[in-house]
Amino acid sequence: MFDLTQGGGVVTAILGWLLVFAALFALNEFTRRFKWVGFTAFVILPIVLTIMWFTVLKSTAYMDWFHLAKVYSSTAGCIFFWCIRFVGGTKKDGSKWRLADKKWFLFLAPLILAINILEACFRDFQIGQMALTVPTAVDGLKVISGPWNYMNAIAGLLNIVTITGWFGIVIKKKTKKDGSHDMLWPDMLWFWIIAYDLWNFTYTYNCIPSHAWYAGLALLLAPTLCAFTVGKGAWLQHRAQTLALWCMFAQTFPIFLDYSKFFVQSSFNTTTYLIMGSLALASNVAVFVFMIYKVIKQKKNPYTNDIYTDLKAYKEVKELTE
Repeated sequence: MFDLTQGGGVVTAILGWLLVFAALFALNEFTRRFKWVGFTAFVILPIVLTIMWFTVLKSTAYMDWFHLAKVYSSTAGCIFFWCIRFVGGTKKDGSKWRLADKKWFLFLAPLILAINILEACFRDFQIGQMALTVPTAVDGLKVISGPWNYMNAIAGLLNIVTITGWFGIVIKKKTKKDGSHDMLWPDMLWFWIIAYDLWNFTYTYNCIPSHAWYAGLALLLAPTLCAFTVGKGAWLQHRAQTLALWCMFAQTFPIFLDYSKFFVQSSFNTTTYLIMGSLALASNVAVFVFMIYKVIKQKKNPYTNDIYTDLKAYKEVKELTE
């Protein structure tokens, strides 16, 4: 799947992966647990970095539309989620209000997620249509075309369709151990997350293969581990924050991914591409079928209602809410 002998060798690649994974997990914990650290990381820092990218770092930073779209869309998601968690106040009549209670505002969460997925689907279709039979440089990255691009793009579209419970987002209650006020999405459960991870890893492997070792494996496992352990129910928040942090790092230090001793390239094995494309498509088809089953059984709109309320995993997240 990967050629770890390039760059600094196998040991360097593994150490680099562990460093990226640990840093993303730790930074996500730090930014989610402390309100103003999160604000600084996702509002102040991007402003400073933007000035640098378009001035002193213009010759080295990624300046193509795709990388810029990723860094700004993921950062916008973090800002939006921060507002859901913390923005509120007191009306003239003394009553409290907060954005987390505004259903129309909550709709932007699935919209941002869907747009982010759609960007990647478009890229998979784009690479597939290029009909590149051998590894060829596209926007500075070597890629190869095949049916796996279309399989994974379809998997991504299904992943969008299976985003359920749009208005069920709630805030985590404050405890002595955790005052993060995480943004919880009870209807976004482990099976959807795993299907997303398989799709997104396959996307990175298809479209940015020299980044997939870090932007695929490490970047996906960090928020998923957090969502299954210390930050249950808040996968989307974890995903947005780790993605934004990674994109800002990669945008500022592209040499780490492309030219340093930590460089890891795909093996460009077409069998591996087909296997990953099949896994991504099969898993998302399975989630889609399960969603349809729940919709028919409960006679509920899967987007305006939570449809997995009878599952243990849903109930565990719901118990954490305010």
